[in-house]
Amino acid sequence: MSALEIGLLTVEDFLRLPDPPEGHHELHHGEIVVMPPPKWGHTQIQARFQALLQNLLGHSYTVTVEMPFRPRPEHEVWVADVGCVASKRDVETPADDYLNGAPDVVIEVLSPSNTVDEINDKMYICMANGCTSFWTVDAKRRVISVTQGAVTTHYDVRATIVIASPVIEVKVAEIFE
Repeated sequence: MSALEIGLLTVEDFLRLPDPPEGHHELHHGEIVVMPPPKWGHTQIQARFQALLQNLLGHSYTVTVEMPFRPRPEHEVWVADVGCVASKRDVETPADDYLNGAPDVVIEVLSPSNTVDEINDKMYICMANGCTSFWTVDAKRRVISVTQGAVTTHYDVRATIVIASPVIEVKVAEIFE
């Protein structure tokens, strides 16, 4: 039985879809998900992360807002709110393709529509497919949760996040200014 017969889209099928009138499509477990455009506060946090991380990581990493990637070879095309990928992987990715595997660092800014199950699913799949650090940003509570390996640490606005690979040191207050 083919994927279409059981209702799952492949990446090849996904690439033939027309763009939605606003927002973008993602492919989650073979199902199309229409993602609405982010709100203003969401984009401000993304922009702060991009500027801070690109300044810290320099030319050794590419930091992109709305980074498209394929965490698994089939049935998945996702977009990270902010992604960091080693420059070597960046230059190896063709301009007309998606990054294979998860970015080295994935940062997700929570939206009201996000569920705990959805974020946990994204975190587990990213961590199993190349991501070394998965960050969840809760702007409402002004808390950033960072998962590395099997450990998640929660940081409030008084804290500084320090990770070793890639080397990142960010004051949480700078993100929520």
